[in-house]
Amino acid sequence: MSEDISAKLQSNRDAIDSIDQQVVKLLNQRVLHDGGANEAQVLAKIASYNPGPLSDATLQAIYRALMLAGLDPAAKATDVAITDEIDSTLVNLLSQRVRHAAEIGKIKHANGADYYDPTREAQVMAKVAALNPGPILNRTLHAVYREVISGSISLEKKLVIAYLGPEATYTHQAAISNFGVSLDYRAIKTIPDVFAEVETSSADYGVVPIENSTEGAVFHSMDMLVESDLHICSQVYLPIEHCLISQSPLDQITEVRSKDQALGQCREWLRANLPNADLVDVVSTAEAVRTAKETKGVAAVASALSAQRYDVKIQAREIQDRDDNVTRFLVVGKTRAKPLGDGRDKTSLVLSLRDECGALEKTLHAFATRCINLSKIESRPSRKKAWDYFFFIDLIGHYEDANVQAALAELEGHCPFIKWLGSYPNDERG
Repeated sequence: MSEDISAKLQSNRDAIDSIDQQVVKLLNQRVLHDGGANEAQVLAKIASYNPGPLSDATLQAIYRALMLAGLDPAAKATDVAITDEIDSTLVNLLSQRVRHAAEIGKIKHANGADYYDPTREAQVMAKVAALNPGPILNRTLHAVYREVISGSISLEKKLVIAYLGPEATYTHQAAISNFGVSLDYRAIKTIPDVFAEVETSSADYGVVPIENSTEGAVFHSMDMLVESDLHICSQVYLPIEHCLISQSPLDQITEVRSKDQALGQCREWLRANLPNADLVDVVSTAEAVRTAKETKGVAAVASALSAQRYDVKIQAREIQDRDDNVTRFLVVGKTRAKPLGDGRDKTSLVLSLRDECGALEKTLHAFATRCINLSKIESRPSRKKAWDYFFFIDLIGHYEDANVQAALAELEGHCPFIKWLGSYPNDERG
């Protein structure tokens, strides 16, 4: 890259850093001032301030993220002119930011870079958190900047995100949590079909569930990671809050429908509150809600978003058996995320072992002697022959790290099969 191009990149990056300092400061001021306007009034005002190039919908998504968190408890009623001034300045700063981001994008894309850069996004999120003096929470800042980045990407290319559908499922929520509202989303019927959409370039990225903290692994996703040439680009952790959704009151419900994992996550609550109801596994939580809308006596276990999307009453909230019920989702694509370093990366592998004494010990030894932390190891039948297993491993570090490369080189001596599934930021976005 020429010195002239490098100078242009640095100039735009410096401008963005200066803007982010001002934006974080103003967001903290904003949550301390109550101008008395309701959500609809604020969103209309924001659109009226918009000079472009961000769309009104993107700016409103940014403000929805802010308003969802609410004003700080110490917020005081203030003259509307003060909040108008803060909002007007914020909108103009964000517009300037995306212009600089677009200039950087043009240079990088001309040199073959991807539009979606999970490593760069993780760096941005870390930067704004470091700038934050409070009282605004870092997770609110991250939600705001998720929409800023989403809007910036959409000005360059409307990425298509395939996800395990239908609409309003938890996977749909996870996809939006990772990519923001400004991109295009496509609901896909099965996990293999999600991979196929991305492999054929009908979609740019795919989002699939991989494991739940209560019910464990999603085996279809694990199998597809072995078979596909796509890489894991990012991960999303989504707290799962299940609702009982039905047109019928609790005492008239005779059947409860949902995905098998969702039913399993609410097993104790259902046993205690609906002991005589039949539990029926269906293809998706959204399908369960549609059935509950159409059929008396049928309830669904699903999200509040599903109830809102299909206009069905919520009979009980937070019915999951554990408060720490979280599902991890993976973003898959052709992008190879660059290393963050300092233990902020995660790498996923799958391998097989020889049928011999000490095979697993040798495998673990390759990592232990290099102080590589394994955050997960799970076996899964290979489906190649009876009693043959794959081992899925998550480790802290990046595939390009010297110690990881050394460990893999050692494994090649006694593992018949090793496949790198992806390296990606080890943050818990979502």
